[in-house]
Amino acid sequence: MRDFVAQKVRAVPPSGIRRFFDIAATMEDVISLGIGEPDFVTPPAILRAGIASLEAGQTHYTSNSGLRELRVALAEHLERLYGVQYDPENELLITVGVSEALYLALTATLDPGDEVIVPEPCFVAYNPEVIFAGGVPVQVCTTVENDFQVLAWQVEEVLTDKTKALLLGYPNNPTGAVMTRERLLEIAQLAERHDLLVISDEIYDRLVYGVRHTCFASLPGMWQRTILLGGFSKSYAMTGWRIGYAAAPAEILGAMRKVHQYTIMSAPTTAQYAALEALRTGEEAVQEMLARYDRRRRLIVDGLNSIGLKCFEPRGAFYAFPSIAMTGMTDEEFSERLLQEEKVACVPGSAFGASGAGHVRCSYATSYDQIERALERMARFAQRHG
Repeated sequence: MRDFVAQKVRAVPPSGIRRFFDIAATMEDVISLGIGEPDFVTPPAILRAGIASLEAGQTHYTSNSGLRELRVALAEHLERLYGVQYDPENELLITVGVSEALYLALTATLDPGDEVIVPEPCFVAYNPEVIFAGGVPVQVCTTVENDFQVLAWQVEEVLTDKTKALLLGYPNNPTGAVMTRERLLEIAQLAERHDLLVISDEIYDRLVYGVRHTCFASLPGMWQRTILLGGFSKSYAMTGWRIGYAAAPAEILGAMRKVHQYTIMSAPTTAQYAALEALRTGEEAVQEMLARYDRRRRLIVDGLNSIGLKCFEPRGAFYAFPSIAMTGMTDEEFSERLLQEEKVACVPGSAFGASGAGHVRCSYATSYDQIERALERMARFAQRHG
């Protein structure tokens, strides 16, 4: 028979994260610093809202765009936080997590061969999703010397007449980097000068420490050329509810909704009612989780630096991204040996792009006690191999 698998799918390698999770799953007493998922249970009021919606028989499709009450609350939320205004009817779309929102943004805007600039290290799905949508990802490497922030001149260097969009992911997974407003303004000026679309994945917007998050769409002249992606998974501990959103000018949002209509129909109804409750009453829980993440952040960064795994200070999300240069190992070798010898799971930095090589991602979305134990094991490992 013919080979029925599409070349664009065959060309994309499997996720570099999954192999280490699969190995860890076969072992006992593993401490995982690998999973990018809150260890908190969804706050009680949000849980009850989801349960109440089921008990009330709200088990049918919603509008393709999502519950109107949720879109209204979301519009108010974004205006209150960032001063950006979106029409709930035509400029907001509720999606199955940010993953679907990213798929829609790329599928609705890319023609075959369009180039998308992707700063790395980045979330593992960015480059594959560009390819699946028919586009061509063009990587830009960020460095620890610039706190893993992408610089405007780096973007400008790789522009061609095929460049259509820039895909930003800040606060960043895997590095924990946060873009300063000044550097975002430079990116904004470049986007306007070269007429670029900016897809801004801001799923970690509420998880920042000692700095303010700048919403890209709030920058001068950027609202009309930005697709803003966000969701409830990280800040409200709702990963399994699979609920996110996209915000964009009506013409772009309408194109995304068209793909959404034919692909998904509507996001899960129960999750939408839970998300509505999150926006209405979840702020106290967000602040409590943020404080606990911050305490863990300081523990893991100080601990990694103290054992010789040099780590810049992450200002967002829940990841540390230490260098493992002192061991003389590659990041893959380090991760595999650390797992086998000390039963601590982390993720090789190269899984997130070439510029992540020589680093590993350590998630602090696990308990304080577990992080302390992991650091003790990593100290032994570093002493043996340093």
